[in-house]
Amino acid sequence: MDLLARYKDDGEQSGAEDEREFPAAVALKSVKAAPEVDTIGMELVDSKAMPAAANRFLQDATARQVMTNLPYEQMHAPVLGPAHPFQKDGVAAGMRNHRAGHVEDYHMHTFHFDDQYHTHFSYGYSIAPGGQEIVGDQEAFVNKKGDSIFTQSAPGKRQKTAAERKAEKARKQAELEDVDPDQPWALETRQPWADVVAEPARPTAEQEEWLKAEGFREEPEEQPDEDAEDGPPKAKKHKPAFARVPEKTNFHGKHEVDPITKRSWIEPSKGEKRKENEYCYLPKKHIHTWSGHTKGVNAIRFYPDTGHLLLSAGLDGKIKIWDVFGSGKCMRTYMGHSKGVKDISFSNDGRKFLSSSYDKVVKLWDTETGKVLRSFGEGKMFFTARFHPDDDKQNVIMAGCGDKKIYQWDSDTGDLVQEYNYHLGAVNTVTFVDDNRRFVSTSDDKTVRVWEFGIPVQIKYIADPSMHSIPAVAVHPNKQWFVGTSLDNQIVTYAARDRFRQNRKKVFKGHMVAGYACQPAFSPDGRYVLSGDGEGKLWFWDWKTCKAYRTIKAHQTVTIGVEWHPLETSKVATCGWDGLIKYWD
Repeated sequence: MDLLARYKDDGEQSGAEDEREFPAAVALKSVKAAPEVDTIGMELVDSKAMPAAANRFLQDATARQVMTNLPYEQMHAPVLGPAHPFQKDGVAAGMRNHRAGHVEDYHMHTFHFDDQYHTHFSYGYSIAPGGQEIVGDQEAFVNKKGDSIFTQSAPGKRQKTAAERKAEKARKQAELEDVDPDQPWALETRQPWADVVAEPARPTAEQEEWLKAEGFREEPEEQPDEDAEDGPPKAKKHKPAFARVPEKTNFHGKHEVDPITKRSWIEPSKGEKRKENEYCYLPKKHIHTWSGHTKGVNAIRFYPDTGHLLLSAGLDGKIKIWDVFGSGKCMRTYMGHSKGVKDISFSNDGRKFLSSSYDKVVKLWDTETGKVLRSFGEGKMFFTARFHPDDDKQNVIMAGCGDKKIYQWDSDTGDLVQEYNYHLGAVNTVTFVDDNRRFVSTSDDKTVRVWEFGIPVQIKYIADPSMHSIPAVAVHPNKQWFVGTSLDNQIVTYAARDRFRQNRKKVFKGHMVAGYACQPAFSPDGRYVLSGDGEGKLWFWDWKTCKAYRTIKAHQTVTIGVEWHPLETSKVATCGWDGLIKYWD
């Protein structure tokens, strides 16, 4: 204090000189004066404007220790001024995170950003970060009461006042007090859908024309005119639910009966017999192609036991049979379906075969003459048709239908013998197992059901949430297992006896069959599993290890059917939706 008093008594000139020598006294003098602070952040010291930052104890930003007790306002004051030119992360050092320079990050939740972004472009205003400043149309903000695009109230609705909410609560309380608990409860207020009348969907004009052309719509019966003269009544026009086509066949060989040996063209040559437990080899190359179908080929079947003939079902509605060992040409064409043929099946002796088509008819054919012996299930879509495997039950026909049933017919009389009705979807396959005493069926309902033959009650029901539909099935030559093409790009295995459990260790993967009913098959010795896929490939797996042995690009489109020759141990036939049948060795 003595130092300050001495400076006050001295003259103005000496004081100015001492101020240069003792700057601390000047700072103390400014604190003692306690000047007023104006609104723009400047302090008035001796009637001269001086920035407030001049009275702050500014510290180096990189200092580790602070030697002065700073006020709270100065400690939490924002950092002002330009960036340090020598800092590694400074703007002056060339730090750029944007093509226009340096952009500072601001923490904001994505929802709040989208809320203000869409509100600005919808209503013309938005709230700046921090929730203080209104950007854009101020009048719209007032008219909308500050609503955003996500907080706007429903049109036509108004917020209830406190008095209205209180009155409504009192009314509900009064209604509850008037209720007699002994009386049965009844719904007094009608639900919003009570007056809605459900209207059934109707086909369009184009669909209606197609239904009439296909015979699904009957022509209205003409009513006789009462004023007209009496005459013979007009016949009622009626069209069946399925389209009938003329059943005919064409033989393409030289002789139906050999003039020398007097043998029919369907009989195999002598000496062709199947050898038991013969070792099979994987095919390596393509040796022959049969072409004759104008559309895709859906299924192929070798002649039983000998395989000297190959039957094929085409999506062009035709069925053809080909010579395998001789000329390799088509021997006969069977025409009796108006639409594509879905499945075919030989009898045990090969003299007859069944065909199921998309024209909703199952037909029994004579292989040698090409005559249709009988038709079944007219008007219903059947996805498969099979003979009973026993030689004494070749008159029994089993067929899986799209109406969730399995039908059993007697081909001798044409009568419907039995119906098996437990499935919840269209039945895709019917396969006999356990010495032909039982059969297994698969369906679009993603289940596998086991039945006793002749008894319409299921004895086993296999279903799991992880299961997929199985549209094709094949039985192992040892009759102990059967496999099915699962639509999750796998071939799954089930036991064909006793408890019919799934063998989860035998799963064959790698091919793409989702959406296609690619038919699996076995080699005659049971060592290999083969199947086509949706990319036109032919796959071979080892039965014991489940490893893929070989892959062959067989067709340009889907390879839908495969068959291993029953006698030739290294030859395989494939068919695809490109209309070709290929032979591999």
